[in-house]
Amino acid sequence: MLEPEHGPITQVEHTYTSCQVCVLSCLLLACLYVGSLYVWRSSLPRDHPSVIKRRCASVLLVSALSPAVVKAWIHWANIKVDASVLELMGVRLGGLVPAAVLPLLLTMVFYLGPLVHSAMDNPEGFNGELQSALDVQSWRLCVGDAVWLRNQVVAPVTEELVFRGAMLPMLVPCAGPTAAIFTAPLFFGVAHFHHIIEQQRLHKDSMSVILMVSGMQFLYTTVFGAFTAFIFMRTGHVVGPVLCHSFCNSQGLPDISSALQHPQRSALLFSYMMGLLLFLVLLFPLTDPLFYGAIPVCSLAPPPTSVCQIR
Repeated sequence: MLEPEHGPITQVEHTYTSCQVCVLSCLLLACLYVGSLYVWRSSLPRDHPSVIKRRCASVLLVSALSPAVVKAWIHWANIKVDASVLELMGVRLGGLVPAAVLPLLLTMVFYLGPLVHSAMDNPEGFNGELQSALDVQSWRLCVGDAVWLRNQVVAPVTEELVFRGAMLPMLVPCAGPTAAIFTAPLFFGVAHFHHIIEQQRLHKDSMSVILMVSGMQFLYTTVFGAFTAFIFMRTGHVVGPVLCHSFCNSQGLPDISSALQHPQRSALLFSYMMGLLLFLVLLFPLTDPLFYGAIPVCSLAPPPTSVCQIR
């Protein structure tokens, strides 16, 4: 029997089309997220409470719509999967407690140097740091602070849900788990370039300085995005990336230059190196899929699915 004039659709053509739909869906989400920040016209700085409240409302709305984008992608790409959309996005109960605790512990290990540094500079030492962390009144003040809520709650929840929870399930069937871990953060890093517009509007620095700062921000947000994407793929939960994101926002970048000038430099540098070493040693054991049960997003991956299986 003769084939149709253009022949049957090959697997390669189907894969190519699915990848196009995947990339376009990820771009749509990234544009919606960043674009929602500029829906509100204002001459006020980004840290003004009214600006923060409006932008938080916008990104929360985009995050709420992200499952619909994933659902549409499943339909357009003709993906067959048994799990629900929310389960694919890491919103599930199985293995929830270890998914919340172990990745956060891993991140705190990485920050061993900065944590020791902070305790050394505290007049009351480690006890003072612990009491400060557990102080109820301090937490009440934080909850009432719009900047704190944005940086520690809204940004981690919405960014991880959109840039990890929604994008990784769409990237995995096309790129595979490992490549998806390094591809998704590119959308996350590029999305932060919108700060160039705000800095240019405020005329605080020259364009060369703004571009240099934005380039550095792209670098560390991309590296951080790869880490939280790894956590998501290994645990199948979005809660771990959210908590790690919130903790890293509270700590900022490790201040190694300050540690080099500290009176107790040797002890500090040792704690920095130990933190990095322990982080590398514990990276795979603490993210062992054995702790988290069947990982829905890994069911989308073409073989081999090494990132989902390494123990």
